[in-house]
This record gives sequence, C-alpha cells and structure tokens, in this order.
Amino acid sequence: MGKKLVIVESPAKAKTIGKILGKEYVVKSSMGHIRDLPVSRLGVDVKNSFEPKYVVVKSRKKVAGELKKAAKNCDSVYLCPDPDREGEAIAWHLKCLLEDDKQPKEFLRVQYNEITPRAVREAFANPGKLDMNRVDAQQARRILDRIVGYMVSPVLWRRIRRGLSAGRVQSVALRLVCEREKQIKDFVPEAFWIMGAMVRKVVVPLEPFQVKLSKIDGEKAEVKSEEMSGKILADLEGRQLKVSKIKTRQVTRRASPPYITSTLQQAASTYCGYSPSRTMSIAQKLYEGMDFGSGPTGLITYMRTDSFNIAQEALQYCRTYIEKTHGKDYLPEKPNYYKSRASAQEAHEAIRPTDVHRTPDSLKGKLDSGQLKVYELIWRRFVASQMSPAKINQRTALIDAVPVDDRTTQYTFTATASEVHFPGYMAVSGKDTNAPKKDAKGEGQVEALPPLMEGERLVCLEWLSERKETQPPSRFSEASLVRELERNGVGRPSTYAATIATLHQRKYVAREKRTLSPTELGFQVNDLLLENLSELFDVNFTASMETSLDSIEKGEVEWTGMLDGFYTNFKKWMEATKGPAADVDVLKRVLLQLDGVKEWAPEVTRGKRKFSDEKFVDSIRKQMEGGEKAISQRQLEAIVRIACRYRTQLDGLEGLLSELGLSAFLADPATKEPAETTIKKLQLLAAVEMDESAEKFVSSLRSRAEGGRALTEAQLKALNSVVFTHAEKIEGFESVKDQLDLSSGPVKEDKEAERLLDVLSAVQEWQEPVKRGKRVFDDKKFYGSLSGQFKSKGYLSDRQKAAMKRMVSRYKAQFDNYEQLVEELGLKKKGAARKKGAEPKPESSEQ
Repeated sequence: MGKKLVIVESPAKAKTIGKILGKEYVVKSSMGHIRDLPVSRLGVDVKNSFEPKYVVVKSRKKVAGELKKAAKNCDSVYLCPDPDREGEAIAWHLKCLLEDDKQPKEFLRVQYNEITPRAVREAFANPGKLDMNRVDAQQARRILDRIVGYMVSPVLWRRIRRGLSAGRVQSVALRLVCEREKQIKDFVPEAFWIMGAMVRKVVVPLEPFQVKLSKIDGEKAEVKSEEMSGKILADLEGRQLKVSKIKTRQVTRRASPPYITSTLQQAASTYCGYSPSRTMSIAQKLYEGMDFGSGPTGLITYMRTDSFNIAQEALQYCRTYIEKTHGKDYLPEKPNYYKSRASAQEAHEAIRPTDVHRTPDSLKGKLDSGQLKVYELIWRRFVASQMSPAKINQRTALIDAVPVDDRTTQYTFTATASEVHFPGYMAVSGKDTNAPKKDAKGEGQVEALPPLMEGERLVCLEWLSERKETQPPSRFSEASLVRELERNGVGRPSTYAATIATLHQRKYVAREKRTLSPTELGFQVNDLLLENLSELFDVNFTASMETSLDSIEKGEVEWTGMLDGFYTNFKKWMEATKGPAADVDVLKRVLLQLDGVKEWAPEVTRGKRKFSDEKFVDSIRKQMEGGEKAISQRQLEAIVRIACRYRTQLDGLEGLLSELGLSAFLADPATKEPAETTIKKLQLLAAVEMDESAEKFVSSLRSRAEGGRALTEAQLKALNSVVFTHAEKIEGFESVKDQLDLSSGPVKEDKEAERLLDVLSAVQEWQEPVKRGKRVFDDKKFYGSLSGQFKSKGYLSDRQKAAMKRMVSRYKAQFDNYEQLVEELGLKKKGAARKKGAEPKPESSEQ
C-alpha cells in the first residue's frame, strides 16, 4: 500500500507523465472514455429526469478490469484526463467505476495545460476536486446528442435508407454546406468593367505603372455596361493626365492573437493543406510530449481551447526572447492582450509552445515534416502576438484626366503603393496575415510607385478596359466551415474536427480541390431534415443550446431542467415527422371490421423483434382510446393493410374500402395471402436437408407465409431457385413440378461461380484462420459459406467470385493444372497481385 494511482487518457501521455513523476506513482491509461451510453439502445430514461444508463464501453472492459485491480493496491487515485468538459466527464466516470465502499480511497482531480515537468509537478502538488458543473454540462451534451441521433436517424432510415445518421451539430454543418451550394447554383452574375490606364513619367524613371479609374465627377466609378465603357474610352481619348494630389499615411497593423482550436485548424488548412482531423492528431502528439534526451516533455499547450489567455510566466519568457533576439523596438511597452469571446473558457490558455526558446529550427530532424509544420505555425503565431505592431507607409497618387474642349466630365485615377517602414511582428510571422483583402472590383494597389509631384504630367501608354463578373460565394473549405460554425456559435473546440469527419464518413459531402460540396445523398438528407425538422436544425437554435451548456458549466442552469425544456419542443417536432393525423372516423370503421377476425396469424420472430398483427391492432385501439397521442396516417395505412390480409374472414371489407376510397390497398401484394403453390413449395422443402444459410432463408419465407403475407416477386424467384437447387432431394419432384409454377427457373445461371467452387473443392489443406482486430479470416469457412449461398441462390456476386479467384491463386501449389486455370478463370499473372514480401491475405468468413 502507499502507492498512488494516476489515470490519464492515452498511453503516450501515460509514458510521458510516468517518467516525470517517478516510481512512487503507478500511471495507467483509460484509453479515452471508460463508460458511455449503450450502443444498442437509447440508454436515457427520459421519464425519470433523463437518467443516463451508463455501461462500460465494450472495447474498454479489459482496461476497466486492469484499473480496478491497480486501484485496490493504492491509497489515492489521481484523475488526470484533459482539462475540458470531456476530460472532466472521463474523470467522473473513472471515479464511479473505481469507488469501493469496502476500501475507501481518496480521489483527486489534477489538471495541467501543458505536459512539462514543472507544470505536471506543480499540478500534482495542488490537486483539486471534480467540477460537477462541468460534468453535468458534458452529460447534458451527450444526452442531447443521443436523443437527436437515436430518434431522428430512423426518420432517414424510413424515408431514404438504413445506415444514415442525423446529429445535433453535424446536421447543422450539413445545412450550411447545402445552403451555400444552393446560393452558388442560384447566383446570377452581373457584368462590370474595370477602367484604367498604363502610364509612365515624362522623365526618368520611365518604368510604366498602372492606375485605375476611381471616380467620375466626384462619384465612385461604377461601369456596368459595355456601352458605358466605350463612351468613357472615347471621352478619355486625347486627354492628358496630371497628378492632382499625393497622399501619404502610415498604417499600423497589429499582430493576430495566438491560435485557438478553430484558427489553428484554419491556418493548417490554408498553409499546409491539412484537414481539421489531421491537424488535431498532429497537435495531440505535440501536446502529449516527446523525449529529446533530457526527459519527456510536451511541446505545446492543450490544443482544444477557445480562449486567448496566456499564462503570465509564458508572457514574460516570450517578451525576454523577443527583446534578446530582435531588440527593444520589437517589444511593446506592455504585453499584448486579446479579448476572448463571451462563451470562451477563460481558465484555459491559447495554444502556444511550452518553451518559446525551443524554436522550429532547433527541432528540425527531431520532428517529422507534418509535426514541424504545425509546431512552426504555433510558435510563430505566439511569438508574433507579443511583438510590436508593423508600420506600413502608404502613398496614394490621385491623377486627373484633363478636360478637352467640350468634354468636361471629371475622371480621377488612383494608384497606391505600400512599403514596410517597420516590420514589427512581421519579422516573425513571415506573412502579412492582417493585410486588408483586395476588393473584388480591384483597388489601385501597385507594387511600387515612382517619385511623383503634384502637378506633374504623365504619359498615357494605353487606356484600359477589362470586363469582369461578380462572383458567387465560394464553397466552404474545411477551414472556412469551422470558421462559420464558430462564428455562429455552433459546436465547440472539441467537436469541429469530429463533425467534419462525420460528414465525410457518411458521404454527405465530397472534397473537391480542398473545398466541400454536398453529395446527392447530402442534399437528400438535408432536404428531408429541413422539411420535417427545420426548427431543430436551425443555426440559431443550435447555438442557443451551446449557450445553455455553457450556463450549466457555470452553475447558472440545472442540467435536467434544460433537457426537459428541450425535450418538450423536441417531442412536438418529432410528432410532425409522422405526417398528418389519421381520420379517426375512418380508423374506427376499419377497426370495427377487424372485430370479425376469428383466427389471427401466429406471432413472427425476425431477428430480435417479434411481430403480431393481433397485438398491433390492440395497441392502436388503446392509443386511440387513450387520446394522448394522435394516430398517424402511416398507422392507419398499416391497419388497412392488416385488414386486407384477413379479407377472407371479413364480410363487407371490400365494400367498406371502396366507400372510403381505399380500394387500392386490396391490390397491394403485401396484403394478399400466399399462393397455394408457394405453400406447397415450402412444404416440400420442409423435408429436405439444407445447409445453414439456405435453411435460414427458407425459414424466413415460411414465417412470412404463415403470417398470411404473400411473397414478393424477388422472394418467389429466390424460392424457385432453392427448389431447383434441391430438386434431387425432393421425392417425386418430376411429378409435381408442373403444378408448382416453376417456369421461371432459377434466378440466374452462374457457370463461373459453379466452376470456381468446383476448383476449390480440390483443396486438401486449408490455411489456419487469422484474427485481425475483431475479424476472423478463415478460408475454409469462407468457402463453405459461399458454397451454401450458391446452393440456395444459384449465383454469387462479382465480389465473391473475385475473392474465390484470389483463393485459387493462394492455393496454386495444390493444383497440378494451375497454369491452365490462370487462363481459364482469368486469374492475375504471377507477381501482379502482391508486393514482394507481403503475406497472403486469407478471406474473411464474414463476407
């Protein structure tokens, strides 16, 4: 006893901190979240104050066991996840997991903004307690996201396809991308003309420079037609140009603040071409630390932050470095401070190097290229943020076109040149990132102006007129989408990268030349969500939710109360997705007809779900009698279909449906009883021995038929294929086949699959199964599975046949006629499939 257990989030961080703390501490990693809401169900008791039902994450069960074992031998547990909401929640979950009434122990919360020996030792010398307000804010966010994801995603499954997802922040991000794309498509360009002249001095220097028309008769020059452009050129012809005024001014440009999460992601995208997720992955490694020979240390501070704060000690080190390296002129009298937005977590710092004297040049050869690029961005931005402003001298020449005869219209041209008088922060930043953006219509900016004097005449070399068009808004890049989310108050530093990654994973957006465009699926999902749930996925509403979460963290709002208010609105919105309410009178009349059903179809089990016509009808009756929840049109249609399936027991049903305008349901294949030939085929197959996959398929068809439902056309074809495949095992098949409506024959005739299976049947010695991650690759089992599928369906997919061809190549040593098989089956030539030294890959039994 006496040992102290330290728990951090990642193995890399555990290694770094373990070396800093020494042998007195046992340092373990939780590998991220140890507990979470269950995957297979909502996991939130909305009727009981939104109580979450946390479980140990399946992939963390082994880790949880190791942590419990380690905790038994320690007096104190130091909870050291990251210093944000997610980290606080992970710390709380660890405490809940490791608490033991029989062996009480002290739980201490340790936070540090940088992983350096000084910062870590100071944090452990001053541990604190869990911040339950912060934990509650994370719980509220997690439950909000779970409710939206689990309850809205099925709307997409019903209306588009399974496997799609909606998300509280994700769907708002998709909405922004889709709305921008629509703006681009709807944009109607307008033509305009840029007028100017190429001129030079009368005396040396004679290098030409360009001036632009800025005013006509004292008003801003706006040329919007070719006719107007032509008239101006005609009016200018023959006029002399004279410098009317020289204006000089000095512009002060201040440095940008140090990076926060969003601006780092934007900069890495702009200057390095990195996605937000890649940027955060690199930053995580820089934060967790490296050992360059003098002990492990983190290179940057915590990278998930929205605060511009800088620790006083770090400010002083930076100021000392600036004065020593660049001189006093580059050091402002007082440190530069930057105001964070109202919702920023002020306890955090901006992203900065942990040691300003560790320059990017000193890390060349120690970091890989990606790490060095991101570190250099952070280092330069931080140092520049504490330097003196840059001073830019701007000189602007105003040039008049002297009137001629009766041409009295006044034309004023301008040209402006800038030169750096004092570089200030630009000596480190290397780029004038604060320079004003050029106007789309062009400014009179030139690289350099020759010395000019007021009254001086200029030679016009050429009058200029260039047609341009207004441009549509640009598509979002990943960086500009992050900026837009942040500007609207949607999401927080920890969510930006994951949100954009999800849009890619779901194939809602595509990346084209570093910009994002919605896919057809993305448009489809967005349109459906906005049609049914526009209020839920409104940008302002989502931002207000973020504000509420911030208020919970500050202790100003009770988290379950906030969720209750949200859920009240959410239920109303979700109710609207079910479509219009059913006509109650129509429903009552159909239910009255169903009172005549004497024999209900047996309950059917499909997977983990059970389906019963009788129970469903009873549930609708109870819902209608309760009156709390309206019956939807979809529920009414389901009841009508059930009634149609029992039409033989219901006198007058066809007349009632005709009267109600619902006769079309009688023609729906799903409402018809199975054909006698279908029942006969299933009866014949009941006595036939089949492989597992065929038996499972036939069993599902039998359950459907026993439920009184006709098979679809595709199911009938597949059933016929199974019957033909097992014809030899069906006693008296030839005498009954003409009565079974088997004229269509098997679904397909797949000679290639049949030949491949025949070839592989000669394999005598199969390779041992291989486990990779959670998947098991077993050639023998895979071959057996394909063989069974072929027997039941009569064909295999192209992908399955390609897998078998790879297997033939892999077992070539067992085929005497392999060279002949290469030609016959179209196998890849020797050496074409694999790089030298690569191990052969077995096929997964899950395919």
